[in-house]
Amino acid sequence: MRIRIDHETRYAYDRAARFIVQVLRLTPRSTEGQQVRDWRIETDVDAHLRRSEDAFGNIVHTLYTERPTNGLMVRVTGEIATVNTGGVLRGNPERLSPLVFLRDTPLTHADAALRALAAEVGEGGDTLSRLHRLMSLIHGQVAFMVGSTTADHTAADAYAQRKGVCQDHAQIFIAAARRMGVPARYISGHLHRRDGVEHQEAAHAWAEAYVEDLGWVGFDPANGICPTEHYVRVASGLDALGASPIRGSTYGGGRETMTVALRVRQMQQTQQQQQSQSRS
Repeated sequence: MRIRIDHETRYAYDRAARFIVQVLRLTPRSTEGQQVRDWRIETDVDAHLRRSEDAFGNIVHTLYTERPTNGLMVRVTGEIATVNTGGVLRGNPERLSPLVFLRDTPLTHADAALRALAAEVGEGGDTLSRLHRLMSLIHGQVAFMVGSTTADHTAADAYAQRKGVCQDHAQIFIAAARRMGVPARYISGHLHRRDGVEHQEAAHAWAEAYVEDLGWVGFDPANGICPTEHYVRVASGLDALGASPIRGSTYGGGRETMTVALRVRQMQQTQQQQQSQSRS
């Protein structure tokens, strides 16, 4: 598939912010499952963008404003060619041992209920089969409900009320997988919806778990499937905070208001492009 993404985030301030610093994890990298054809980051203020990589191998841009501003727009646009790898991640630079992703965080701490969920998966079968069972349990037990949680809700909070959004489903999976002794991490990205809906309220999120002799495998408990060619992987972290698309600080400005506009759509391929892909 060729997927086109237009993602715009706008910030408005009660009064001019003297200085803004933001860390942007908005740029995907090419792997065997996705090839970034074109990608741009734009802003509507006088600012510097510095590109780097973090410890998890994510492409990071740090944005610094130069003068007071009443608002800020950050827009990313691009096209990615994707193929279905059955959820298996290949061709991604791994700078850390998988054991790092057994580490607990406040957002993914397993309370008694999440420990019981991990125990419900059982010991039978290989690691991959157990992870599929975990994904199915979460998909069946936790309803997808926009507005039922906030970014501050933990995996335990969301599981206790049995409802949440994709961020919550992913963090519940991560908490239980780590309890099972399986390294797991949070993935932020985009999903091309099969129902034809292009305009979305937010980016998507899922989890990856490490399976011996196979590597990192994606699991999307919110939809009950492993990632396919409809998914665009952008960033990874120990939890939602570590893979957040935008994090930053503002000096001055008073109350901040944020709005997001996101469009994810499939681009039509020409006959020449299809023939080229079939030969590769």
